[in-house]
Amino acid sequence: MKAAFAPVVDDATRLLILGSLPGDASLKAAQYYAHPRNGFWPLIGRVLDEDLAALPYPTRLERLKARGVGLWDVIASAERSGSLDAAIRSPEAADLRGLIDALPSLRAVAFNGGLAARLGRRILSGLGDVAMIDLPSSSPAHAIALATKAATWNSLSKFIG
Repeated sequence: MKAAFAPVVDDATRLLILGSLPGDASLKAAQYYAHPRNGFWPLIGRVLDEDLAALPYPTRLERLKARGVGLWDVIASAERSGSLDAAIRSPEAADLRGLIDALPSLRAVAFNGGLAARLGRRILSGLGDVAMIDLPSSSPAHAIALATKAATWNSLSKFIG
């Protein structure tokens, strides 16, 4: 059984980025998006106009929170061999509504990849005033150019403080 990390949020979170479930490299390192080829840190760094990938992990999280960006996953736990979303079995949903109810400044939820979007939108249907954005996955398994992914990811800038 593989489990998600704790959410990285605070009362000032305006944008919540949701992945599916941490991959093996992330679980081993106990860090969100730890696989060296995952494009998350370069992509969100472009949005924030900061080189987050060059910073130590705790500082990356501090910088996200300082800019109103939170992280979590739509799946709390699941069976999975390897790191691919296609291998996820018996997923248990994270309490997204409970988390969102505790975020008074939230303006948008962004889904990092197709599975996160499908599950997250199902859980959050009828959410109300919070914008929902589907992003191309930052995973190296989603084999399109980082620049192509960045075009969609850059739309998050309007939710950043």
